[in-house]
Amino acid sequence: MKIKEIRAFEIELKPKPTTPPRVSGWTESYRLNRPVARYPQFDKPGAHVSYSDWKRPACLVIAEDGTWGFGISLYGPPVISLINDHFAPNLVGENCMAIEKHWDMMVRLSSAFGATGLTSYAISAIDCALWDLKGKLLQRPVYELLGGPQKDKIFCYASGFDQEWYVELGFKATKLFTPWGPSHGLEGMLKLEELVATTRDKIGYNVELALDAWTAFDPEFTVRLVERLRPYQLKWMEDYIQADDLMGYEAIRQRIPWQTLATGEHWYLPTIFAAAASKRLVDIFQPDVLWCGGITAAVKICHIAEAHNISVICHGGMNYPYGQHLSFAMPAVIWGEKSEGVSAPGVPLAEMVKLPGTAVIKDGYLVPSDAPGFGLEIDEAWIESMTV
Repeated sequence: MKIKEIRAFEIELKPKPTTPPRVSGWTESYRLNRPVARYPQFDKPGAHVSYSDWKRPACLVIAEDGTWGFGISLYGPPVISLINDHFAPNLVGENCMAIEKHWDMMVRLSSAFGATGLTSYAISAIDCALWDLKGKLLQRPVYELLGGPQKDKIFCYASGFDQEWYVELGFKATKLFTPWGPSHGLEGMLKLEELVATTRDKIGYNVELALDAWTAFDPEFTVRLVERLRPYQLKWMEDYIQADDLMGYEAIRQRIPWQTLATGEHWYLPTIFAAAASKRLVDIFQPDVLWCGGITAAVKICHIAEAHNISVICHGGMNYPYGQHLSFAMPAVIWGEKSEGVSAPGVPLAEMVKLPGTAVIKDGYLVPSDAPGFGLEIDEAWIESMTV
């Protein structure tokens, strides 16, 4: 069976919960500290410091018989151009099943401008669509194509600021983000310590707690903060410096050898994970299936991690079926993260689903759909309704 068409377009995924929140969540009271927050115009409420107001890119890979696979990623317009103008013309006519070949072709087709960054987002959308298509053609869930279930269910944690609500939902692990960073000096560090201490008081010590800095710290701030937070028993410290500063990661590893460290959501393709594994820069890899190069790249990353006895927790892996299926099959993956679409207090998680057919976390655990492909319950009418 050959690929007949590859087409990318913008969509807007917004859940429509029907249950009103009991109270306003703390998530609305904080803004995440981003690397660019060192500049005052970006360090204020309402400042959009992550990326432009681009919608999500979605990708359809359609086979000769009309069967199609569906993938998504981030950063709409440039990623859509890469898919439609660069990758699609070179992949149409190829064998639908030859996913390893297609992934390798896309990486090599990008050699002139690099296969990481925005290119990796485009590769991810196509690769996920190819796996969805393959599962549909073979009438098997993707996790079976990846080797079958490795675990009975996936242990999940929730990321955000409404920690008491997450515990009420049944989560036994949570993660906080950091509203302050180096540009806020000692005052910011003390506020972070107070936030962690208050959270510990709320959830106790029977619930794991991690901290995510979203690449916005520097080595000194990271080391000093982690030392201050030692009494609160962080499960890990995550994304503390900018992603490409491998020397910084090595220095921090040496200065706080006792703290479990995690990163990888802004690492793209397996090569950088292999380099990090060779020096044991972190203890937990956190690739995002929709960013790192798709399922194909994530499988390679999991194998690198397993060979070096490093754990994997996919960034936002429980948000969509793509990460759910990978996590269910890979021995290296120990937990699953629910970050996008975590409900406000009182709103059931089932009402926050963005892609119909996505399995929902129950009492802190998740089992993916066993329907063909990724189990998405979408059709052309739904796609049209979501298209921008």
